[in-house]
Amino acid sequence: MIRIERLVALIALLLFALAPAQAETRWTLVKAYPHDSTAFTEGLFFLDGTLYESTGQYGESEIRQVRLEDGKVLRSVALAGVYFGEGVVNWGDALVSLTWRNNLAFRWDRATLRQTGSFVYPGEGWGLTQDGTRLIMSDGTADLRFLDPDTLAETGRITVTWEGKPVKMLNELEYVKDEILANIWMTNRIARIDPKSGKVIDWIDLGRLVRTLGLTDADAVPNGIAYDAKRDRLFVTGKYWPKLYEIRLKR
Repeated sequence: MIRIERLVALIALLLFALAPAQAETRWTLVKAYPHDSTAFTEGLFFLDGTLYESTGQYGESEIRQVRLEDGKVLRSVALAGVYFGEGVVNWGDALVSLTWRNNLAFRWDRATLRQTGSFVYPGEGWGLTQDGTRLIMSDGTADLRFLDPDTLAETGRITVTWEGKPVKMLNELEYVKDEILANIWMTNRIARIDPKSGKVIDWIDLGRLVRTLGLTDADAVPNGIAYDAKRDRLFVTGKYWPKLYEIRLKR
């Protein structure tokens, strides 16, 4: 990110730190798994026993299938160096992935990781998930876009708010039990969002995980949420994190 964007993000982080914490979700750590510490994680989801991950940075962006137990990359495909990879999600037998500032999404065959198509969209691409009927996309603002999964045409959007104020810097997304979970860039918080109203229901604060990692890279922020619906397991990680964690929310 360029310098002014980082300044805006740091201001957002300060505002979050000063905000009332009465609605912090309690969670417990279930297990830690290895994670590639060179991966600039931008998108993550769990499907059929493995993780799928999109990584960013120009010249380093990839779509990967990753084994949960040891973090081993089972398969990967590199994006051309002009693209900065962002969110990724499954739809049918395909994967759909975003790019940051190229206004371009790619469609991939999930079985072979072969690119099968592309689509254009306005604005930036950040996070991507789906609710079974539509794709849900973040673009770094306080808005979430709903997209037709076949054409990527926008079909609607909501503005995410907390106590009536917009929540900006929405990043990686995951749809979990009728809620949209969203990493807030440059903060340790995940927002739990009502997909109908856009209101933040609650927060998941990953600060104590971040502190145990002891990372010094300013870019090594939480980013990456995946949900195993069959076994009701929630996973979180971050950019350049050496670990991926399974956590359990105390609802």
